[in-house]
Amino acid sequence: MRGTEKMNPDRRTAVAAGSLFLLTEVAAIAGAVLYRPLLGAVDGRLAQGADTQALLGVLCEVVLVVAVAGTGAALFPVLRRHGEGLALGYAFGRLLEAAVIALGIVAVLALVTLRRDAGASAGADAALAALHDWTFLLGPNIALGLNTVVLAYLAYRARLVPRFIAVLGLVGGPLICLSAVAVMFGAYAQLSVAGSVAALPVFAWELGLAGWLIARGFGPGSVAASGVKGGKAG
Repeated sequence: MRGTEKMNPDRRTAVAAGSLFLLTEVAAIAGAVLYRPLLGAVDGRLAQGADTQALLGVLCEVVLVVAVAGTGAALFPVLRRHGEGLALGYAFGRLLEAAVIALGIVAVLALVTLRRDAGASAGADAALAALHDWTFLLGPNIALGLNTVVLAYLAYRARLVPRFIAVLGLVGGPLICLSAVAVMFGAYAQLSVAGSVAALPVFAWELGLAGWLIARGFGPGSVAASGVKGGKAG
């Protein structure tokens, strides 16, 4: 079978989860960039091609929704060995995060429709833009931060990845939540230097986690837990 051995289930899970994390980063950044001309049209006028860009951004965020929910589902079989309650919490937390992002997608689609109509209400236009901004704050900031803490804690405790990677999540999760609260109370804008700096540890955590899972898989803690479970079953 030279070079054709099948991956064991945990290795396949690691590659799938790592790939999904990378996909979340790419889709989130692409969506945010493509939305800017639409959401930044404060006078209600669309620049040429802005509606098409926004619709492409919607497609990116649909991919994001699937990838976010997929990480929770993909990791659940491994995480449950180290705490079924927390594993369930992480899976449902990612579903909640995906649902909030989906609500923001609907707001953008409605905004595209309104801004194509020259006679649309400016108040409705502004309300939809605000709805998207709030979903961005609650989903990819607060919900993401809480989910990051749960996963990073499990990864640290069970040594699923090197601890320096898990520490990035343990620091970055609370930091992005605190930043979201600061934005909520008007300390600075969502898209600002301060907001970007606060998001850097979570960004580094997800990239580091994705790279490690794809290249190396889960740490020995996962294998040990699997062996114990298998021994009991046998």
